[in-house]
Amino acid sequence: MNIYIGNLNYRVRESELQQILEDYGTVDSVKLIIDRDTNRSIGFAFAELPNEAEARRAIEDLNGAEYEGRQMVVKEAIPKR
Repeated sequence: MNIYIGNLNYRVRESELQQILEDYGTVDSVKLIIDRDTNRSIGFAFAELPNEAEARRAIEDLNGAEYEGRQMVVKEAIPKR
């Protein structure tokens, strides 16, 4: 399952998100979205967790949780059309 992680502190790194998500199970990938002009995070990321039950548990536990001074928004990602 692909999940969206938003409202992130701009200092958060992909490796930190991967560590958090690995507490819930296997993580295939984490992609922090970067601004092309400034080469800095724009405050959200996507992660791919192959096991749907683990992904749903991560969403349930992490949505609204505080990390690096900000309340994360974690939900199932909406596929591109």
